[in-house]
Amino acid sequence: MKNISIKPLILLSLLAVCFVGCKDDSESISRVTNYPDFTINGDAFIIHQLGDAFTDPGVTATEAGSEIDVTSSSEGVYTGGALDVNTSDEYHITYSATNKDGFAGTVERTVMVVNNADLTTSLEGIYTSTVVRNGSASPQYTDMSYIIVWKNADGTYELSDGIGGYYNMGRGYGANYIAPGMKVTANDIATNDFTITDFGVKTFGGACAVAGFTVDAAAKTINFVTTWDVGYDFDVTLTQVAF
Repeated sequence: MKNISIKPLILLSLLAVCFVGCKDDSESISRVTNYPDFTINGDAFIIHQLGDAFTDPGVTATEAGSEIDVTSSSEGVYTGGALDVNTSDEYHITYSATNKDGFAGTVERTVMVVNNADLTTSLEGIYTSTVVRNGSASPQYTDMSYIIVWKNADGTYELSDGIGGYYNMGRGYGANYIAPGMKVTANDIATNDFTITDFGVKTFGGACAVAGFTVDAAAKTINFVTTWDVGYDFDVTLTQVAF
């Protein structure tokens, strides 16, 4: 009889402890938070004319249906500066909002500030890029978007990527794998007389040189071959994009 009376008491005690413990744990983790929900006003991608005023269409953020504050910042991929309508670049505007529990969210808009020239008096513009590397072509490297050509204060032209976006856009590696610093002096556009500086590939390193730089104003194209000293030739065709 002694053993039979003790077992139920032990079982009831354990159940009571479990019930109390489980109840406390459940109360401590039962919590709901609503992350910021964004609505982008206007287009998420904009090509904007150099020199024209720009009005940011903005973004609306809500938390559980109620509007909350949004802050924004912008940065150029090639210049590193904030959005400037007088400087050609690919600008990313980042919009941020934080809910009442301190959880943040962001969305982004891209603004390409460019000037499309006639390719007879200027090379400026926004272009798609097709690249053939060492004779090998692929849809992956065809009509990649976008390469910018801008005009510097000293009258030279500069390309956003001297290998046509092969690694940045084609491979999807990002802007750390562009080849910046390709500057073109147009001695005579009509006769395809250009002087071009050497440059390098940003993360990989190595030196690049350009040959055969030609402009076809009627076709709205620029073609050149970049030789990278690690053993690759990039045959780049840029085609100007109307906007």
